[in-house]
Amino acid sequence: MAARRIVVKVGSSSLTTAGGGLDADRVDALVDALAKSLGSSGGNGGGPEKEIVLVSSGAIAAGLAPLGLDRRPRDLARQQAAASVGQGLLVARYTASFARYGRRVGQVLLTTDDTSRRAHYRNARRTLDQLLAMGAVPVVNENDTVATDEIRFGDNDRLAALVAHLVRADLLILLSDVDGLYDGDPSTPGTSRIAEVSGPADLEGVSIGSAGKAGVGTGGMVTKVEAARIAAAAGIPVVLTSASQAADALRGRATGTYFHPTGRRSADRLLWLAHASTPRGALTLDEGAVRAVVEGTGSLLPAGIAAVEGEFSAGDPVELRDPAGRAVARGLVTYDAGEVPQLLGRSTRDLARELGPGYEREVVHRDDLVVLHR
Repeated sequence: MAARRIVVKVGSSSLTTAGGGLDADRVDALVDALAKSLGSSGGNGGGPEKEIVLVSSGAIAAGLAPLGLDRRPRDLARQQAAASVGQGLLVARYTASFARYGRRVGQVLLTTDDTSRRAHYRNARRTLDQLLAMGAVPVVNENDTVATDEIRFGDNDRLAALVAHLVRADLLILLSDVDGLYDGDPSTPGTSRIAEVSGPADLEGVSIGSAGKAGVGTGGMVTKVEAARIAAAAGIPVVLTSASQAADALRGRATGTYFHPTGRRSADRLLWLAHASTPRGALTLDEGAVRAVVEGTGSLLPAGIAAVEGEFSAGDPVELRDPAGRAVARGLVTYDAGEVPQLLGRSTRDLARELGPGYEREVVHRDDLVVLHR
């Protein structure tokens, strides 16, 4: 496996103590593996140097102990407060640890709003590409301090899969407190590790647990398998293993569970739109518009819209539903919610004649639309 650009995701349970707070030894052990991998192929005739993007959880968990919290709070306000304290501690720890190898780190905090909008998406990609070009290690996390429930990724496993696609990675490594995907509860006698997954059929009948061991993160095996599915469908191989096996995974040795790519790379931003955006409203289409959107290559025009719901602004993601209410696509709308009712079922030519030339446009452009169900 000759992966040059690698995205590595590590969870809170692999970085913190059971009571909250960063475990310096665990952080240093991870950085040892990452830094040695970075330094193993550059400048010595061994080929181009590897590049690593680190997607790291741990900000909220790191902030628990300093704030006197004995467990992860359930309310968003205290989670954000813990993230505010913990994010600085997390990046400071990484900065000090990578400095032992003469490596710089750069903090990149993202919300789904930053990545589903065209201009913000391009900025995120440019920042990550530039950090890598300058030899820095980007440390990516969800911007928990300001993210609301409506604009959260929800877990860093999914964020890692999307970042892997964003930076055109050759490999995604998901590090956990378990050394791979098992065909049942790993603690139950008789279960065995699944070495390879070639497609969804390989996971039929497999019971996947929903929670991690430490109770300080939001993800579990379910989110990791879903992240692997997203990345594999975008043409990126995935290794799921334990943090203690990070060095082996980075060297390309057989470890954990290997997910083979199942698809090809698609337009970058459409992957974010499909998997990272939260619809702010919905447009119900007539049958003709459903066919044009799902089976054809057309944009969504006002004439094909039968109903609108929700409060959204131009540029927000919305669901496109068939007459039965099933979401068949998702797209970025070009109108505010208050403008759409007067457009329903009308041709763009009539709208331009009555309301002005600015209304002779699509409601969702094809370039800003992704089909969910065919």
